[in-house]
Amino acid sequence: MTNQAIILENMTPKHLDSALDLSLQVQWPHRREDWELVHSISQGIAALQKDSLVATVMMTPYGDDAATINMVIVDAAMRGRGLGRKMLEEALAKAGDRTCYLVATQEGLPLYEKVGFAATGETVQHQGEPLQVEVPAHVKWTESGDYARVVALDRAASGHDRSALMEILAERARFAVIRDNGEIQAFAAIRTFGRGLVIGPVVARNASEAKALIDFLLAHHQGRFVRIDSDVSTDLSGWLIGRGLNQAGRGIRMRRPGSARKKSEPTHHRNYALVSQALG
Repeated sequence: MTNQAIILENMTPKHLDSALDLSLQVQWPHRREDWELVHSISQGIAALQKDSLVATVMMTPYGDDAATINMVIVDAAMRGRGLGRKMLEEALAKAGDRTCYLVATQEGLPLYEKVGFAATGETVQHQGEPLQVEVPAHVKWTESGDYARVVALDRAASGHDRSALMEILAERARFAVIRDNGEIQAFAAIRTFGRGLVIGPVVARNASEAKALIDFLLAHHQGRFVRIDSDVSTDLSGWLIGRGLNQAGRGIRMRRPGSARKKSEPTHHRNYALVSQALG
């Protein structure tokens, strides 16, 4: 198998079953539905050797100025041959002038640094069956007509146009919100993912709001397996452990500036923080 030529082509739904097999090989929790979600808002690349899928990568654009690079997998038998870098370069070519973000493992750090990424922070994954918590009285589920405000808050917190992502989450997730004088000022989403549920994004003005939103979602999903990835800078790790969600891994947040620098710099609103993302 390793002596055959490798062909790169745009990822289509026909590749997703094989992509799922590849992610199972590296012990990722993704279901086919999780691949479908990312693929629906991304430009993917598939590496084929004969009829076998041997590597994947996705470029998920956020408007014209930013993108995330994700679903980077190389078959174990193909590693050490430069295929990972080739896939990454192809994804960056699709991103064009956009500033690109990703979450790296310690093992993948050298590769990403070689193509211009630099570490900007760290994320920690928590998961498990949450302990019983009370439902915060000031947190509610979204109502009809709330979608536009949720999208606006996400943009204010992230600094980027993630409307395509938020549109698909509107179909697949439930949103909890905090209102001040009738207007939404913080929100959190929960959806089916992997072996259970995943919380994210979480947008809040402070840690108290973020905790209340997360508590609300945990309280409504007792007995379910829940995952949440949060930035280390939010200092929520100890609190999440106290809620029954133990640490399950860490990642390095990385950024590669786009060539159109002024357009690519985030313009997030200082009053809002993206506590937990929906994608890397």
